Amino acid sequence: MKKRYLTRNWVVGFLAVICCVLWGSAITTIKKGYFLMGIDSSDTAAIILFAGLRFTLAGVLVIIFECIHQKKVIRFTTRMMKLAFLLCLAQTVGQYFFFYIGVAHTSGVKSSIITGLGYFFAILMSCLIFKTEKINKRKLTGCILGFAGVVVMNLMGNQLDMGFRLSGEGALLLAQIAYALSTVLINKFSQKEAPVLLSGCQFFLGGLLLTGAGLCMGGRIHKITGGAILILLYLAFVSAVAYTLWSVLLAYNEVSKVAIYGFVNPLCSVLLSAAVLGEIAQAFNAGTLAALLLVSVGICIVNWKLPQE
Repeated sequence: MKKRYLTRNWVVGFLAVICCVLWGSAITTIKKGYFLMGIDSSDTAAIILFAGLRFTLAGVLVIIFECIHQKKVIRFTTRMMKLAFLLCLAQTVGQYFFFYIGVAHTSGVKSSIITGLGYFFAILMSCLIFKTEKINKRKLTGCILGFAGVVVMNLMGNQLDMGFRLSGEGALLLAQIAYALSTVLINKFSQKEAPVLLSGCQFFLGGLLLTGAGLCMGGRIHKITGGAILILLYLAFVSAVAYTLWSVLLAYNEVSKVAIYGFVNPLCSVLLSAAVLGEIAQAFNAGTLAALLLVSVGICIVNWKLPQE
């Protein structure tokens, strides 16, 4: 019953968009957190430490929630710990370690466009490498339209330089490959372990690894205020809810059916940032509307199965 409900297109779409809205709200919140904690945007070590604390706390929240839900203290099996460790190396550690380094050395336009490749990579990796589903013209067309939407939105009124640095664009590409790998692994591992517990466990392990890496690199949190703690709690909540929901969707659906909604994420980031900062004219323009149309059509094409498929 649960599987049949979670595979319905409208349910997948509704829950996936909730995830994207939460992730979109995290962008401005993270910047606010940097300010409240006295973290400079170029201080990569402190940023990784901040991310580590966020994900460790997210893992704790998910595990506590599941303990309350099951009305018992959960004991993790050896297999669960092994799968969670492998998953956290790709999802929490690999993705965010390279992402934060790359963003610090890349323009905002290029960062958004390269980040959009992650959803494309996830579908291609699922179809061509792990072969958990088959590639077809419908999925390929949907991916191209979704990625085109991200490109259009970011290039309207902006210029794109063709420079490439390993510490910038290279690191972002590695982050997106790590994201794609983690997406496929969630889909596979969730067939063996409960996706909610797997999500919580990998967050906790990955958060500890990032925290340790940040400390070893010399990262420090310079200010701890009530507002900063609230920001950290909110970001942990965003990660706990959004990634857990995303993991549950991936457990019951093909990667392509869920990953295509990732292209909504950049749109949510722009619209929510504009709402918070009051930059309505910058957000609601021809580029954003064109991007919304392209992404929406791409999602419809991927989810519109022909009778012979």
